[in-house]
Amino acid sequence: MSTKKSKKAKGEYYVNGKEFAEAIRQYYAQEDSDIPEQLAIYIKKIADGLSYAPNFINYSYKEDMVGDAIVKMLSALRSKRFDLENGSNPFSYFTTIAFHAFINRIKREKKQREVISEYQEAVYQDLMNTEVGEAHRRASNNTDTSDTE
Repeated sequence: MSTKKSKKAKGEYYVNGKEFAEAIRQYYAQEDSDIPEQLAIYIKKIADGLSYAPNFINYSYKEDMVGDAIVKMLSALRSKRFDLENGSNPFSYFTTIAFHAFINRIKREKKQREVISEYQEAVYQDLMNTEVGEAHRRASNNTDTSDTE
């Protein structure tokens, strides 16, 4: 029974490398810049599948990471950065792009969290150095000493 679940879960994000390469080849051959639906589905599957990797699964901004990865992969497709002639694996190439997009999102979120934390600490220190902070400290000192008497 667990075998069926793992096969279903695997199939949900599975991208056939040969079909993916053929879809890219067809996209590069066409004259308009519209990305075919099947190619877009492959890109989405790669980003979604990578988001369930153990090193990315528990982030609260996982949807942002997936969105960034999709944008980066579509950008690489539109600018035709993947070389079909060198014989490399397109799945690997686009998964690497998604991986780096995830890492960049994590770095941005960490930096933003640090900025917010520094700001909160500065505001707290300023508040404690003002009259309101002094009054609060005096009030808490008075209640502490009155409890001990």
